[in-house]
Amino acid sequence: MSNTSTALVTGASQGIGRAAALELARKGMHVIAIARSTDALESLDDEIRAETGQSATLITLDLKDQETIDGLAAPLLKRFGKIDALLANAGMLGTIGPLQSASPRSFEDTIKVNLMANWRLIRALEPLLKAAPAGRAVFMTSGVVPRPRAYWGPYMASKAGLEAMVQAWAFENEQSSLNINLFDPGATATDMRFTAMPGEDRSTLPTPEDVAARLAYYLTPECELHNQRIVYRDL
Repeated sequence: MSNTSTALVTGASQGIGRAAALELARKGMHVIAIARSTDALESLDDEIRAETGQSATLITLDLKDQETIDGLAAPLLKRFGKIDALLANAGMLGTIGPLQSASPRSFEDTIKVNLMANWRLIRALEPLLKAAPAGRAVFMTSGVVPRPRAYWGPYMASKAGLEAMVQAWAFENEQSSLNINLFDPGATATDMRFTAMPGEDRSTLPTPEDVAARLAYYLTPECELHNQRIVYRDL
């Protein structure tokens, strides 16, 4: 088993995922970065190398390709022996508008990426997380779950399902060394946010780097919280 702490980050090519990958690398963790864009991952790796002198492991993967997620475990086990931290950050907004206006394809893709892909990650990576001395997993959620609203149906359904699933997994691990939490960043200055709210003043919102600076702690052995819904604005 490698002595190097490893952190797997999905959606690592932009926004909070990219900022968190950089923050974890600064903390000395070897980042396993997953995203759809090879070019964006290579740019992230360049920045990690420039700041830390270390490289990242880059995996180009579209989380809609569900069965491909199942294949992550074997090569990661062979190379690292464990995963110390999982940041399940990747997500998609889906259709914003009346529920009946969403196409079946758009609705299904939103559920695949925001809910089903995270179940696949749990299924594939739980043994690797439990092989670490203090495995940590954080799943990114949204304020639309506790505060439902019109026109966000597919996204809201996917995140509500994610919260229920992650809480169930956390209860199943009450007696293990694995700590599992949800993290709600709130409105953040990301491209996804401005797709949904194009008229919003970006300068009034925390940046992905602001959020990542707080988020990274919950992926370290020092964090002893388990089965909590952590809200950035409450920190």
